[in-house]
Amino acid sequence: MNKLTKVGCSALCGSLAAISAANAGDITVTGGADLTYISLGADTTGNPIGMGSNYSLKGSGELDNGWTFALTIANTNANAYSSTAIDLKMGGLGSLNFNSGDSGNGIQAYDDKMPTAWEEPWGAGLSTGMRGLVSGVGPSANVQYTFPTVVGATLKVAYAPIMGASDTADKTGSGVLATADNEGGIDITINLNPSLGTEILSGLNIFAGAHNKSIYDGAALEQDAYQGVGGITYDIGPLSFGAQVSAEYSGEESSATAYNTYKAQAYGIAFNVNDDLSVSYGKWESRKAGYNNSNAQVTGEAGRKVIVDSWQIAYTMGGASLRVADVKADNAYFNSAAAGDVNATVVSLGLAF
Repeated sequence: MNKLTKVGCSALCGSLAAISAANAGDITVTGGADLTYISLGADTTGNPIGMGSNYSLKGSGELDNGWTFALTIANTNANAYSSTAIDLKMGGLGSLNFNSGDSGNGIQAYDDKMPTAWEEPWGAGLSTGMRGLVSGVGPSANVQYTFPTVVGATLKVAYAPIMGASDTADKTGSGVLATADNEGGIDITINLNPSLGTEILSGLNIFAGAHNKSIYDGAALEQDAYQGVGGITYDIGPLSFGAQVSAEYSGEESSATAYNTYKAQAYGIAFNVNDDLSVSYGKWESRKAGYNNSNAQVTGEAGRKVIVDSWQIAYTMGGASLRVADVKADNAYFNSAAAGDVNATVVSLGLAF
């Protein structure tokens, strides 16, 4: 029985090798460099000059039945390995994506879908301590299945066997995580483009997603964790605008954490002046919305809400992009004191190759 199994595997490997040799794929390198200058308002900036270099290796191929596959290996600044993803497109059967945790799958793909000229308001150089932004299984090693699009609706399901594990090599396991209370997680997302065959609705997208993380920890009062998001974006001519809401319940019920529920809301608008120039405005609000069973509810707004807004402009010249962002945060990290009101101005030059 075992010998037959080994013979079968050897034969299969030989067949796959033959297919690989007969259907050679392609590999390409893409990337870019970013130069930034930042001013942190009243805070200490230090040396304001920053630099980032990123590149990706991308390989692709095709099977005899017409299915295609692609491999992406991403490297961040200073040639540091970031993540790997393998995507298998199966024609009318949808697609499978095996991901080492690059945040591109699951509900995290919808953490901020608002139109912008450059970056998210909370991600343009200013640390704000926003909560309520969804992440789901995105940062963990996961597999995602995308169903075929039907009547403008695309449904995706992503699953991570262990939350928090990423970049696990082949023929190995992730081992025991430091946070042993994390078990598996599952995300379900849907995007609707109900154009109904009309031009005016072709730019309309409605999206929603939900996440559940199973938790087992008999030593602490913890429940399963949940996240949810929903929103809408609309493109009409040179104008794009949108709004979304999201929330998270951490599952923490111990006295160590005063709050276990957060919610966030956002809107954004962007205008393409021409093919090269665009401007945008975006605003996010993050609010502590719950308390655990060991803490009394705190009333009032002080220290319970973070507000972030950002004006941005971007100009593209071939492979070069010049971007400017002005960001302001009130009560950053839920600090209602004067130190919680911070701002930053960022100038960025991006060079793509």
